Amino acid sequence: MAEEYLYPGTELQLFERAVNWKTYFATKLLPHIKGDVLECGSGIGSNAAFLNMGTATTWVMLEPDSNLFATLDNKLITKKFRPNTEIFKGTIKDIPPDRKFDVVIYIDVLEHIENDSLELIKTGAYLKTGGKLIVLAPAFQFLYSSFDRTIGHYRRYNAMQMKNITPPSLQLQKVIYLDSMGFFASATNRLLLNQSLPTTQQIKFWDKCLVPVSKITDRLFFFTFGKSILAFWKKK
Repeated sequence: MAEEYLYPGTELQLFERAVNWKTYFATKLLPHIKGDVLECGSGIGSNAAFLNMGTATTWVMLEPDSNLFATLDNKLITKKFRPNTEIFKGTIKDIPPDRKFDVVIYIDVLEHIENDSLELIKTGAYLKTGGKLIVLAPAFQFLYSSFDRTIGHYRRYNAMQMKNITPPSLQLQKVIYLDSMGFFASATNRLLLNQSLPTTQQIKFWDKCLVPVSKITDRLFFFTFGKSILAFWKKK
């Protein structure tokens, strides 16, 4: 039986409106989305609308929080998700051990897990040979702010940290940074504003004005810095 978990954040509905950002990072993930997919920490299910686009055979949403799971259940009942969608309450250890996946993704989730290296070891056991693990997470610990603390982040990541938490069963293939303009927005919050949560207007400005610019500047800077980090592993 899955242990009870209470997610401390209240930002999921706020960031659900960040359509440009979700579309942007989805372009990096979609070439890898195929077969049986496990999405760990699905929240309210907003990422599936941008990632479960028809290339996955099955899409399993894993969520430990009872309230968030109830939202997923309601969306499933009311057919807000594609027919290939399943929902499962719990964490990675609650998935049946004989269930294997082609892709496992963590979208802004791994930073909420205290023992992240152990989490990835467990995850590796659920990947098929040649399967992919994909992690999107907040980047750079020096950007850690009241916002991170409020929503339960243990850390932010850099490329070396991603390398250090690579489990023996996986091979780290690629690490890039995304949202270079968002990097400066996060730095402003860290150094000047110190907000525990952004406002709706701030989210709109970031998503509509900064993210489109980041799509250009990220390429110009060769994806070497940004507000978020994206890592890809392959099962040996």
